[in-house]
Amino acid sequence: MTLEIRSLAFGYGARTVGENISLSLAAGEVLALLGPNGAGKTTLFKTVLGLLPVRAGDILLDQKPLSVWSRRQRARHIAYVPQAHAALFPFTVLEVVLMGRAPHLAPFSSPGSRDRRIAMEALAGLGMAHLAMQPYTEISGGERQMALIARALAQEPSILVMDEPTANLDYGNQMRALSNIRVLAARGLSVVLSTHNPDHAFLVADRVALLHASKLIALGSPKDVLTPAALKQLYDIDVVIGSIDGSAARLCAPRFAIPSASKGAGHGPPERNP
Repeated sequence: MTLEIRSLAFGYGARTVGENISLSLAAGEVLALLGPNGAGKTTLFKTVLGLLPVRAGDILLDQKPLSVWSRRQRARHIAYVPQAHAALFPFTVLEVVLMGRAPHLAPFSSPGSRDRRIAMEALAGLGMAHLAMQPYTEISGGERQMALIARALAQEPSILVMDEPTANLDYGNQMRALSNIRVLAARGLSVVLSTHNPDHAFLVADRVALLHASKLIALGSPKDVLTPAALKQLYDIDVVIGSIDGSAARLCAPRFAIPSASKGAGHGPPERNP
């Protein structure tokens, strides 16, 4: 399944956040979206999901306008992983993941054995099966984020929209989540994700899109798009990009000097002998 955005303008209330945005997502492709805080990444995602109205332009799902797809049809094909989720009721982790099966159930019906199997497989794939019966309100923020990813996978979507999916995860779980994204893409799932970490885009993305000042300023391969000049424009910080020990993997690091402890605050000038 393909997703195409043509000359899109989007926003909320009286504010237009982005305009003239055009990009596409092919089957099995991972597209990373980078931009500073307030650039409109979350607002763009909510517009693609049909949660906010299109102000101008078009969003096409499998070459058909998004507006002709019912909510249930959209939910069967597009799953969403938000940045965070505040739970109000002590559902178990398994119950939260089973909510991802809702688009596949008849009205007023309950999940069956097949739905539970799919939910447990989603948890097991993320190393979360041991938490299935734990109250969702009592697990850590990082574990809740992984449960939200499992919920999205339980929808069995064709397209996965992930809003900073690794933001609340420790380093190990960040790498596990990113590894799973590549596995899912290899199976034909299309993924669009936002991130503030260029290294994550280098690791998993086929293409990268940069949002800045309401515009799409670059779109292409990570190697071509994630340059020191582009990241300086996005985040107003100098960076260096390279590889370690001749590895093909590229890494990004800030270019600034960290004062040594001997020169830090609380250390006066060296004493002078009379």
